[in-house]
Amino acid sequence: MPRYILLSKLTDEGWKTVKSKPERIKEVNRELETFGVKVLSQYATLGKYDFINIVEAVDNKTVAKVSLELGSRGTIQITTLPAIPIDEFIASIKK
Repeated sequence: MPRYILLSKLTDEGWKTVKSKPERIKEVNRELETFGVKVLSQYATLGKYDFINIVEAVDNKTVAKVSLELGSRGTIQITTLPAIPIDEFIASIKK
């Protein structure tokens, strides 16, 4: 199944939510599964992005729908990157 990297920045409202209810982060992960997106790993980071998630989804449309749904709530801004396994990438260059 295709993998994607979600780079997330919390908005001011998102920071308030995380501070008052940190377990909301895990609730959102379970919510993603209802859209057909599986969180493989998740990291809180320092710097330009607050969280990095590595997820699996059936296709680009599915992960785009999730990014739109979460972004429309006003608590997070997401940059979505399709991730190509390195062996597949190398094989595609050789063709």
